[in-house]
Amino acid sequence: ISKMTKLLLIDVDCGVDDAQAIMMALASPSIEILGITCCYGNTVLENVCKNVLRVLQVCKRLEIPVYQGASAPLLGGPVEGAFFHGRDGLGDVPVPNAPGLDHLQKEHAVIAMLRIVNEKPGQISLVATGPLTNLALAVKLDPTFPKKLKNVFIMGGNVESRGNVTVCGEFNFATDPEAAYVVLNEFTCPTYIATWEFTCRNSLSWEFYHEWINQDTKKAEFTEKIFAHSIKFMKSEQENTGNILWTSGFVCCDSYAMAAAIDESFVTEAIEAAVSVELNGSLTRGMMVMDITDLLKKKNKAFVINKCDLEKFKELLIAALK
Repeated sequence: ISKMTKLLLIDVDCGVDDAQAIMMALASPSIEILGITCCYGNTVLENVCKNVLRVLQVCKRLEIPVYQGASAPLLGGPVEGAFFHGRDGLGDVPVPNAPGLDHLQKEHAVIAMLRIVNEKPGQISLVATGPLTNLALAVKLDPTFPKKLKNVFIMGGNVESRGNVTVCGEFNFATDPEAAYVVLNEFTCPTYIATWEFTCRNSLSWEFYHEWINQDTKKAEFTEKIFAHSIKFMKSEQENTGNILWTSGFVCCDSYAMAAAIDESFVTEAIEAAVSVELNGSLTRGMMVMDITDLLKKKNKAFVINKCDLEKFKELLIAALK
């Protein structure tokens, strides 16, 4: 491994934007992916695993180990999925030759996370783009786990209490608030958070989107197919609701956290603050809480990403489909 290589562990609930984030990492010459761990979320766990394998197949990288993790939140029952990305999480596009679940590793995702990080302490960045259940289970099994990580990049939470699944809750955090609470309070490594509002504020133009998916490659063709379902939804939200967050353009949420992990200079401004998650409020459960005035007296602060270099972001997206 060269000095320049960055080692990543990626934890996903593979919907369309997770797929894009994975493709972004696969296309980056400086990145080595040590494993992809799967968590329920955008769809049920079995679909998430299948989706990751489909992405790896399109990118001809099926040698990367994929692990099956949590199938439901820490508390509460089975999960149906969000369906924003279609029932199967990847836009419900028929797949004639999809790789089977026999490609999955036998080891449980959480055990794999602990093992991989123990083998290379201080060297691995963890990127989490789904509910944080696997990460919470990892720190409960081994409280020293966060100390052994180089850093963690999370897509989730919110800064202005604007929700997208509940009034005040962003999907990844609101799906398993206890897990988000555990991670934000017990992960002591440097933690970078790409929140829902941040990604919406940094949307890309539809002109760029069309240029991007019209690259003449198998990866672009795959991306266009899987995105069709959510793009339709996104556009109708923008046109019909005047939803202030969906004001304009194309948003690929999980890719922002991945871009930060791949290239530190992507983040041009971050707010350093202690963060937590509300667990009890009837309207606010799952909402991320930022302690700007340091009333919680927490030692570990997070870097909540506030501004980014969109030109770098576009370059990473374009490279992902080449």
